[in-house]
Amino acid sequence: MPASAAIYAGATVRPTGSQKTAALSVGRSLTHQTDPYLRLTQLLQAPGTPPISFSRDLAPWLGPKAGIYLSSLGSPSTAQSGLLLSLLQQGLGSSSTGSLPFGAAGLQGAILLDTTDVAKARSFLASEAQHAGAHATSYHGVSYQASSGGLAFGLIGHFAVIGSEAGLHGVIETTQGGAALSRAGGYAKLLAAAPADAIAHLYTAAAAAGRAKATGGLTELLVGGREANISLIPAAGSLALDADTVAPASPASPGGGGLLAAGTDGAQALGELPGDSWLAFGLGHVGATLGEDVRALRALATLGSALEAKGSEAGAAVTLNLKGLLEGLLTPLGVLGGESAQARRDFRSWMGSGGIFASGGNLLELKGAVVISSKDAAMSRAAVAKLAAQLRSSGSSVQPITIAGTDAAVGVRVSGLPLMLDIANGVDSSGHTKFVLGLGEPSVTAALNPSSTLAGAAATTAAATALGEGMHPNLIVDAPTLLSLLEGVGLTEDPTLSKVVPYLRAVTRLAGGTHSLGGGLERARVTVALR
Repeated sequence: MPASAAIYAGATVRPTGSQKTAALSVGRSLTHQTDPYLRLTQLLQAPGTPPISFSRDLAPWLGPKAGIYLSSLGSPSTAQSGLLLSLLQQGLGSSSTGSLPFGAAGLQGAILLDTTDVAKARSFLASEAQHAGAHATSYHGVSYQASSGGLAFGLIGHFAVIGSEAGLHGVIETTQGGAALSRAGGYAKLLAAAPADAIAHLYTAAAAAGRAKATGGLTELLVGGREANISLIPAAGSLALDADTVAPASPASPGGGGLLAAGTDGAQALGELPGDSWLAFGLGHVGATLGEDVRALRALATLGSALEAKGSEAGAAVTLNLKGLLEGLLTPLGVLGGESAQARRDFRSWMGSGGIFASGGNLLELKGAVVISSKDAAMSRAAVAKLAAQLRSSGSSVQPITIAGTDAAVGVRVSGLPLMLDIANGVDSSGHTKFVLGLGEPSVTAALNPSSTLAGAAATTAAATALGEGMHPNLIVDAPTLLSLLEGVGLTEDPTLSKVVPYLRAVTRLAGGTHSLGGGLERARVTVALR
């Protein structure tokens, strides 16, 4: 793999022993299929070719490891979204062809596969190339097959390679002495710290200067635009995701955000949220990272919409639209996290840590809010009217309201949200000023004066135990409650979610947290407990 790779994913595709047992257990729990990974073989299928049989076409020659890289053409986030969309479409069974969109007009990169029998691997590649209408050519003295659409097939050393022609050229150049990803300083450092029992990992290069502010993607959502290596670790009854990153110079540095990169401030913020919350996020340094987090959430929503467009069934009726609901929630947050000088002065300058919570076992009892600690009570009080004015100018209906314990409050009807959004500034039971965006007055009251908090709650203790390594949780989700509420409003029929619901039914809880690994590295971990 060339050192210029923007995205690289590697996996043990023929595990043995306890690793194989754990991977099969997790896959079967999530998919309820005996062979949960067979559909991924279709990622190797050339356009217009018959479906690939693992036992017939791959097993006779496939070695233990495989990897895929996408080049630095475009942004890492764009490449990442393309890769993840293709993997999700195939893994969720929503792709008609299963093939990755490599080619002159598609993704630039390649898949590399270990081989145990070079002759049989060459035969497989020749068959795929023939179906794709490829012709023989060469690059730097290495022969390969290329189609008119820019798809390339070749045996380079003992690796079977399928990808774009430019991507295959990158592999050839690397084998002939070009800079290799494996010897790149950041990648090597991150890989050395990765958990030994990981079955797969995803590496993403650091966003270029300013790029984290312009684009978003999955790793940006989790840990900001930093150089990162995300490891997948299956175990009996659970799945863990470890996102190891190069620590930023400061929380305010470009790429220093991410929903899980919250540190001790995020864990403390989670502890102040209502004790009956079934969903809780603790966020650190909101003023520095809110804009980046909102952009990453919007990018993830875009990825979901693309998946919906490819895999939805026409005519699906839903009570609410997930895309509209997300946009409704993100609209006021986008204003608060704006990059203009005025937004930084009026909103972000007074923000400390923050949190997001949802509580209530049914729709009638549902409460939810974004809670941001204020470092300047007068400025956060003034921010209520300033945010309301901006939302009014964009078409939202705004009216003054009165909520006990607050010194400023307005109610806003935001497009996409079924309930009025109450925006208020008040003092909590500990005397700290909080800025709250809540789904109705009871949500604001619960944020400011909860009957109990998550600090020391059983859910928090259980999350810390699941995370291990001394991590303090800054993410807790009770999946059955979330699923029940989604079903109650008809969102499980939304095309964006419907493919994911069967997997969500296998999950009982999620926990997330962060800590330092030393040596300038940080780890954000998410654990998924399975039925």
